[in-house]
Amino acid sequence: MATRGLDTLWDLPGAELVARGIDDLEAGRDSASAALVKMAAPRLRAAGVNVAHPRGDRPGHRLYELLAEEDAASAHSRYNALVGRMVSFARAAEHARAR
Repeated sequence: MATRGLDTLWDLPGAELVARGIDDLEAGRDSASAALVKMAAPRLRAAGVNVAHPRGDRPGHRLYELLAEEDAASAHSRYNALVGRMVSFARAAEHARAR
């Protein structure tokens, strides 16, 4: 699993999503986790997480599309939950880095 930059952040909420998204990006997989990491890439890099500069426009739209393909009825709430987990991780990572 690609956890470069996550070694000291592994216990933070949402770390598993970040690691999975980084893995998927590196493998070229188009997944919800990859889209989520693309959305948060600038903030993750600023917090010290090694995220490549992702290609692709509108990762937030792509995340929603992928979630809607799985289950359109729950796509909105799942989108919000995933974004909330990513924000929680980024905040915690920023706090940990500031120490």
